[in-house]
Amino acid sequence: MDHRVDPGVETHGEATPGGRDVVVPLRLYKTVTVFSTFIAIATILAGFVLLDRGTQRATASPEEVSLPLVALGLSLIVGGSAVYAFSTRFRAEGMGKPKDDTAERSDDG
Repeated sequence: MDHRVDPGVETHGEATPGGRDVVVPLRLYKTVTVFSTFIAIATILAGFVLLDRGTQRATASPEEVSLPLVALGLSLIVGGSAVYAFSTRFRAEGMGKPKDDTAERSDDG
């Protein structure tokens, strides 16, 4: 089965044949990359701050640990990681092929 994408066909917002990447216009790609990276960094840092606050810098006895803050902190860390992971699925037209798309020959020589 041939999974090559016809260069004349617009694929804005459509998944590539492998189902992993979404080809979007360059402006949208830049917006997604900037904001998703910012959101991921902010939520991960907030998660660590809440984790630190909930455990009182890891010096609190088990009775003094705030489980809701710890749970919220851990969920923010996981959420920020998920935002970053899903943002890596976007790519702009003209960007290189995904790393695992090695079925095509190289015309380099």
